[in-house]
Amino acid sequence: MATSLGELSASPAVSVILPVLNEEAHLEDSILAILSQDYQGTFEVILALGPSSDRTNEIADALAKKDARVKLVSNPTGKTAAGLNLAVAASQNPVIIRVDGHAEIPLNYITLAVQILRETGAVNVGGIMAAEGITKFEKSVARAMRSPLGVGASRFHTGGNAGEADTVYLGSFRREAINQAGGFDERYTRAQDWELNHRLRKNGGLIYFDPRLQVTYRPRPTLRKLAKQYFQYGTWRRVVSRSHSGTINLRYLAPPVTLLGSLFSLVAGSFIHPLLFIPAATYGLFVLISAAMMARSIREYFSLIAIIPTMHFAWGAGFITSTKALR
Repeated sequence: MATSLGELSASPAVSVILPVLNEEAHLEDSILAILSQDYQGTFEVILALGPSSDRTNEIADALAKKDARVKLVSNPTGKTAAGLNLAVAASQNPVIIRVDGHAEIPLNYITLAVQILRETGAVNVGGIMAAEGITKFEKSVARAMRSPLGVGASRFHTGGNAGEADTVYLGSFRREAINQAGGFDERYTRAQDWELNHRLRKNGGLIYFDPRLQVTYRPRPTLRKLAKQYFQYGTWRRVVSRSHSGTINLRYLAPPVTLLGSLFSLVAGSFIHPLLFIPAATYGLFVLISAAMMARSIREYFSLIAIIPTMHFAWGAGFITSTKALR
């Protein structure tokens, strides 16, 4: 059990931290949304800059020169968990709010996050990953990411009642709690937020979901990048399950079971009996119906027919093939 944490003041100083790598397209909008907050207390923005191959670091330098609240730290490895730890170490403020370089927070986000931290006594609060696309493809991905038919019954994707949660999107943390837990585990390429929240809960901390905390998230712009993202999600979720027994539920097992079942169905139907095509055909019908329920146009419908199985099967393939072991 963690030691008790002190009370937060009405408007504690806040550090907003961002691990940044190749975010040229969205970084400026993300930072300007933070700097425009209505928060009455003081806050700073700390960017942990990885070795980007685009204009990300140039944009970050320009933002830091325009506003003294923006501070830059180097993250040579470019890894998310390492960048988060470096940004936390660069600040002494009692509240740490994580934001990503491709996300935008609403005007009252910091104010509301601090209010919820104080009211609930939680060590981490977060809300909805409100996917919003810019291109037609991204808008289609966003529909899938905000539907239970695309991502399952995950509150931080689809919404739900406020209350205790296993994990939340991004997160607004009590700094003391992060330090007591030992920070983000830098061995994790993905799922480092879920893994930290697991340790925070083991320390007796409350992780709290509140749907009022909505963060605009920009989806991946191509099917290939979406597949890579979800493959990594599945891979690292399997790593978490190996490191922390008892953390897998049916929602996490659905993609790998669906992938294996569909592949078996196709092979068995081809070589044993056509009736064995039924499981694969059933999943195909599910995709067609799900796409029809989500789509707002014919073009979006056909995009979703590709997007939905890509998300499911890439996640499942990552989970099944994951051989990563932490050292």
